Amino acid sequence: MDQSKKQVLEQIKHKLIVSCQARVGWPMYGPEIMAAFAAAAKQGGAAGIRATGADNITKIKERVDLPIIGINKQFRDDYDVYITPTYESAKEILEVGVDIIALDATPRKRPGGENVEEIVRKIRENYPDVLVMGEISTLKEAEAILPLGFDIISTTLSGYTRESQDVKTVNLELVRQIHRIADIPIIAEGKIAREEEAAEAIKAGAHAVVVGTSI
Repeated sequence: MDQSKKQVLEQIKHKLIVSCQARVGWPMYGPEIMAAFAAAAKQGGAAGIRATGADNITKIKERVDLPIIGINKQFRDDYDVYITPTYESAKEILEVGVDIIALDATPRKRPGGENVEEIVRKIRENYPDVLVMGEISTLKEAEAILPLGFDIISTTLSGYTRESQDVKTVNLELVRQIHRIADIPIIAEGKIAREEEAAEAIKAGAHAVVVGTSI
């Protein structure tokens, strides 16, 4: 791993990343508001920002110089995968410029019949300077993507897939389980509601934590 990637990982190590997102129709929807949200997060001590959409990320970068985890949420009725589901959706974000590109790394079907391995390969070929993060919901899914060469693994989808629907609170056990089998950084995300839970996630083996809804 090159020095610039190591530097990004060091910047967020054992710290808080704030998810600055709002869907169409929500009161806080819009690039200017997301940029203000990100600036407030930095002022409050955030070490990184998670954001969706090229327009939002562009505005956030104008206001904030923190490492950015970029995703591209695309909701469709015919597919369950919505976090950066295709290579083209990743490319839109990568062209804007992010430090980490995150994508749903579950084995679920995605538009165009693409698969995770193919998307990661294309990102590696065309954007070698960007860290690639795979987002999963179960230990089985984590085990399946370890050979694919992800730089980071995230628990973002735990509690949000059919396979993990019984998860109602932050999945600390999943963090521990992944930590035992993986030697890449783990980002704990999903259902972290209190400061104590964020601290527990770090103790469980997380490299950093992402919090959005609770903030």
